[in-house]
Amino acid sequence: MSGGTIVGYSSQSLGRRFSIIIICIVGGALLYPYTFTSSKAVIAAAFFEQFCVQGAWGVIPIHLMELSPGSLRTFVVGTSYQLGNLVSSASSTIEATIGEQFPLAPLLKAGKPVKRYEYGKVICIFLGCVYAYVILLTFVGPEKLGRNLDVAHDSDMAEVTHQDLRHQRQSQVGHGIEEEVPEKTSGRNIESV
Repeated sequence: MSGGTIVGYSSQSLGRRFSIIIICIVGGALLYPYTFTSSKAVIAAAFFEQFCVQGAWGVIPIHLMELSPGSLRTFVVGTSYQLGNLVSSASSTIEATIGEQFPLAPLLKAGKPVKRYEYGKVICIFLGCVYAYVILLTFVGPEKLGRNLDVAHDSDMAEVTHQDLRHQRQSQVGHGIEEEVPEKTSGRNIESV
């Protein structure tokens, strides 16, 4: 949570893309101590690695909201999140398959050998690929930092609610210009009845 909060707050002034890219680079630099340390020092590496993961992934939703048109904001963020879940659902199978490429010496339990694999290397490869992918997509994408997300500034909402027409009528009344709008009944003018 601290990563998402601190990096999210910092991204307000540094920019969303810059924050995402920098925190992914820092997270990538921490992959070695996170995945190859076998002492209790892994606790510190794990904390800072998760700080970086939450920092990057905490900023991505607001970045997507700023890039999306008003009528599709929640759809884009929600669909992206769900598609990410769909893709990541295969990650355990992918990690297990890659893990079989890095076997360790078998461990004897009750006189029987138990197969073991070097999952630290697998996680390092997997996270490295994810960080590289996020950096690449963020780098080539645009930045719309500070885009006003209020309903009052949403052009789609203004079109649906006829906000421009109402604003125009109020400004005309304020300047002493009043137009009479003929009342209609059943599609015909009252005067013609």
